Amino acid sequence: MVRGLAAIWRAIDGVRKVLHLIVLLFVFSIIVAALTSSAPSLPAKAALQIPLYGNLVEQLEGDPFDRALAELMDDVAPQVLVRDVVAALDYAADDPRIKVVVLDLGGLGGGGLSKARRIADALVTFRESGKLVIAHADYFSQTAYYLAAHADEVYIHPQGYLGLQGYGVYSNYFKDAIDKLKIDWNVFRVGTHKSFVEPYTRNDMSDEDRSSMSRILGQLWGLYKDGVSTARGIPADGLDEWVASLAEDLEQPGNTVASLAVAAGLVDAQLTRQQLRERIASLAGRDDESALGYQAAGLGDYVAQMRLLDSVNDSANKIAVVVASGEILNGYQPPGTIGGESTAELLMRARLDDEIKAVLLRVDSPGGSSFASEIIRHEVLALKAAGKPVVASLSSSAASGGYWISMAADRIVASEATITGSIGIFGMYPTFQRSLAALGIYTDGVGTSALAGTSRADREMTDESKRIAQATVDDGYDQFIGYVADHRGMRKEAVDRVAQGQIWTGRDALDNGLIDEIGDFEYAVSVAAELASLAEGDYSLQFYEPDLSPAEMLALQFLGGAQAIGVDIADFRSEPTAVRRLATLVESTLRPLTRFNDPRGVYAHCLCRFD
Repeated sequence: MVRGLAAIWRAIDGVRKVLHLIVLLFVFSIIVAALTSSAPSLPAKAALQIPLYGNLVEQLEGDPFDRALAELMDDVAPQVLVRDVVAALDYAADDPRIKVVVLDLGGLGGGGLSKARRIADALVTFRESGKLVIAHADYFSQTAYYLAAHADEVYIHPQGYLGLQGYGVYSNYFKDAIDKLKIDWNVFRVGTHKSFVEPYTRNDMSDEDRSSMSRILGQLWGLYKDGVSTARGIPADGLDEWVASLAEDLEQPGNTVASLAVAAGLVDAQLTRQQLRERIASLAGRDDESALGYQAAGLGDYVAQMRLLDSVNDSANKIAVVVASGEILNGYQPPGTIGGESTAELLMRARLDDEIKAVLLRVDSPGGSSFASEIIRHEVLALKAAGKPVVASLSSSAASGGYWISMAADRIVASEATITGSIGIFGMYPTFQRSLAALGIYTDGVGTSALAGTSRADREMTDESKRIAQATVDDGYDQFIGYVADHRGMRKEAVDRVAQGQIWTGRDALDNGLIDEIGDFEYAVSVAAELASLAEGDYSLQFYEPDLSPAEMLALQFLGGAQAIGVDIADFRSEPTAVRRLATLVESTLRPLTRFNDPRGVYAHCLCRFD
């Protein structure tokens, strides 16, 4: 009996040891795969394939670990990091292996004219190398076509579409719905043009907002048309004629959007997928084993390889780049959102790093929490006090809170297409006591003062609490224009005239004294170098981003290694993709109500996205 049990135990123990060995070998193989995997080699002759899907952004959204995990699972929200595209074009211009750049623009959405102009400028510079840029799409969005116009050759599918329509701003207005739901939407604001609150107080656009938006849209459309007409060599009014006559032209027999685009000189030819592959293969070399049909280097792999090689020559003198992209919220926030604490912490790290000689704050934000904006402004002041110059480089928008965090910089640089200003303050406090009463729910109680319980959403705001809210907003506005006056060397009355919530393009902002110069990101870098007395070539850029922890890096290496040996890591998904995307859609719709977290309920925000 004992011998039998001993034999069973030895058998079980043997199986345990074998399984243990198998697990160790499996883990070891994953680690080896993760550590030894190398970037794919680049052929001696290739096209640089740049697929642009989603919106143009200054910073990829989301927690770095979550984003990296999503990339491993091929489940990343489509976004185009502008600096990656610009860097790839810069590297490719001097790379003898790259014979042609191919822009796949069929999936590009918007992101702002300022960002599109930066990529367009990089395309023009690349073409000076003598190499070709080929742009193609089945469907060109308006932003996509702006980039395509700066290519050497532009192709559209015979059944394709060109979505030129001009700029417009249309919003939903909720006043009647709010009244029907018996909600008291208490609004407190300063600024005759502070239109952010209008959807909650009106059923249509105010005359002030209509006038302001018409002015801005006219300027942006003018910049768009100038860029396209210059690049394509077509009359300045060619786009207006295209938009105005499209319906009538399409009614003529035999006409399609693609054929009309060719006739108008907007694109060069209609090509099927097969014809397009043949054209690119004639320049880059054929590759029958690739789905593309030609030899190509992908944007992500190419930039990663070239940056790795470039890092060997990094200078000891560095200019820190801190990207402030998205809405401004209080506390610590993931990339793609500006956190009062998290963004201030990045600026503080740059201040404490002896290698950092200057800081470039790249701002792409419509604003948000005034308290969080003030936390960031103070960190900019601390950098200046430490002797490190700060340049604010304004991207597509740096309005309201976005301007607040920029105004203390030593120099403010914006593009002509930047939307900025919107210097104004508001607060919104909806209460639902009438909604609840309609359901038979009431609130009653007792407090030690007239203010007790006045912050409850189920009680009507008292006159005293309304006075306090308006006084807080008034004080916030007075602070805002006072800070602008101090930092910009203007009289407070002069600031008030260009404030009042009015938005301006970069050119208007320069005329009104709100910025110092017109220029792109690269020009802003040169300004930072000049202020820090750094000679050209004697510095490198260091982008400050939230870091992955050692545990997160190990986990990603483990999963990457598992993927390299054939494990389907999609099984690690925590929730269905469709559910996650639906949640993202709902969250973005309700963002103004659910994410604003200013401790005083005071916001400097602008509804100013134009695509």
